[in-house]
Amino acid sequence: MSAIHFGIVGLRRLGKRHVTNLAWHVPGARLVAARSPAADEPDWASIEFPSVVLHADYDAFLQDASVDAVWLSLHAQQIIAALRAGKHVFCEKSLSLDLAGCDAVIDEHARHPHLHVMIGFVRRFDASYRDAFDRIEADAIDRPFMVRSQTCDKNDPDGFFVRYAPASGGLFLDCSVHAINLARWLLGNPRPRRVYASGTIAIHEDLRECNDIDNGVGRRRIRLRTARGVLRIAHDGAWAWYADGDYRHVGRVVSGKESAGQPRKNRGPAWHAQRVHTDVLRALRGCIPARWHIGRLTLEDAREATRIGIAMREALQRGKAVEG
Repeated sequence: MSAIHFGIVGLRRLGKRHVTNLAWHVPGARLVAARSPAADEPDWASIEFPSVVLHADYDAFLQDASVDAVWLSLHAQQIIAALRAGKHVFCEKSLSLDLAGCDAVIDEHARHPHLHVMIGFVRRFDASYRDAFDRIEADAIDRPFMVRSQTCDKNDPDGFFVRYAPASGGLFLDCSVHAINLARWLLGNPRPRRVYASGTIAIHEDLRECNDIDNGVGRRRIRLRTARGVLRIAHDGAWAWYADGDYRHVGRVVSGKESAGQPRKNRGPAWHAQRVHTDVLRALRGCIPARWHIGRLTLEDAREATRIGIAMREALQRGKAVEG
């Protein structure tokens, strides 16, 4: 098949990792354009990727006829603009930090059903969780009732996450959305009816200025729609001194008889970048197996993760459960 031509917006931190994987490690992908508003990013890109066209203006970037699909960080309005320009979109989580932004993207996508929009909930592409999901679908795990997840970044000494916190939506929207999306997927996409959350500042006192925390625990009581789970528990630490390496994630789906999940099948981190990029490419081409097609990760799923994350933040601030 012919290559899919990607344009990427943002070349900091994870953006550099995405650029490197798309340019060098994903067969069938070709990186042709980038948009970078920061002054230092174009210099790095022009050296590392001299064939990539660099755009300072997002509108000009979208008008680049060589771009088939756009790779974005968080920004609902950028997704909408890309759809109107006729581009497929992959966007890092979350879909939006508010429900109005989520709804605007969903409404716009309905006007362009031939275009794919995918939000980067990468744990659905982790081999261990995929194995657990297949076993649940095949009734090989008897009546799972809980998904338990722990996610931690290593403590950040340069202060980036503290500086980013006022724009991140808080720990539950920045970090917990991955675990929320994963748990709903493994338990049959139920809708929570009551949300609890608690948390603390264990390291970074500066987070008090934006009412955020660096370690949190959330519980969601689930309205039972299927024969699957009714409870999910998570601990998320954005900055945890005990995290091994740069990132630590452990997850389990639990039934009355056994548990399964990462790292049951593979020992690598859940966000294994090359595998995720390859599956996204296959989904855009429409040749990924049916059970892993982009339709399995819908914009409505992404909206629900945002809704629950917002409810967790409110529960923390109120000091009591949020109903609804």
